[in-house]
Amino acid sequence: MLVLCVLILACGGVSAEALLRVLAWPGYADPDVVKAFEQRYKARVEVTFVDSDEGLWSRMNAKEGPRFDVLAANTAEMQRYYAAGLLKPLDATSLPNLARQLPRFRQRQRIPGLEQLGVLYAVPFTYSTMGIIYDKRQFASPPDSMNVLWDPRFRHKVLDFNGGQHNFSFSALASGIEHPFRLSNDERARLTRRLIDLRRNVLTFYNLPEEATELFVRHKVAVMFGNYGTQQLNSLRRAGADVGYALPKEGVLAWLDCWAMTRFAADPMLAQQWINYMLEPSVSSLLPKRQGLANTLVESEDLQDKAKVLWLQPVEDAGRREALWQRIMAGDRPGSF
Repeated sequence: MLVLCVLILACGGVSAEALLRVLAWPGYADPDVVKAFEQRYKARVEVTFVDSDEGLWSRMNAKEGPRFDVLAANTAEMQRYYAAGLLKPLDATSLPNLARQLPRFRQRQRIPGLEQLGVLYAVPFTYSTMGIIYDKRQFASPPDSMNVLWDPRFRHKVLDFNGGQHNFSFSALASGIEHPFRLSNDERARLTRRLIDLRRNVLTFYNLPEEATELFVRHKVAVMFGNYGTQQLNSLRRAGADVGYALPKEGVLAWLDCWAMTRFAADPMLAQQWINYMLEPSVSSLLPKRQGLANTLVESEDLQDKAKVLWLQPVEDAGRREALWQRIMAGDRPGSF
């Protein structure tokens, strides 16, 4: 009998537990959410969190390590992943919760990055503007421009996000450049000098919302670029900070994060069950409750302001921006660029 059992196991007579590997941002796949999915679909889920778009890109392109089945990224990045052949088409009939989304998110042809040649590749999940977070005690009135980050009055009382793509884009808006995602060589050189000046004004740079909250409170920071938007605002208020949120008059960047299935997905059905599960009201409702983020099922005040909102788009040369940013962070002198 023992020999028979060993033979059955060796031949696959006992099926292995399905495994789903998820690549996402903090707050998108909390332990209780993952556990409920595992119990429902009799699967095991491994979640890997990232702290930047470039970190996500590196994970997806790593020659060694796990291959991921599903990932969360903004619409600009989704276009990048599609162009690199890293995504697998989605079957809308396997995603019945799409019908629960607000009309603006069901009009997928109008949102670049969701469809390619009429085929669905990404599903909207959450979004936020990327505004100015400020300490109300240090401002008589809310700041109305991202140029406040360069204000010498707040030298070493400024926090900025550690990322080249978004820093070049918001600096372009603050400098009056009309197309922040399509910079010319001259514009990029001009903004490099501005970002060197910003580096000198900044206390330090953060990667994750929790890190920014800790730094903001501990160092009595006056103002910061809110890369994670209302998620950071929520985190700071939970920590007891008296902070406000402002949208710059020059225009505000905004991101729309989506779920997609990668070309490495070993079990496409399970991968799409995860994406559909993320759109269930009981799961999506956790975004505003826990993270202060909007979801795609219920209207949010975040987009009802009269400010000019610019959804993230692919930039002219992501690699070039990031290379310049690393040199800026390293302290290279202006004349060396």
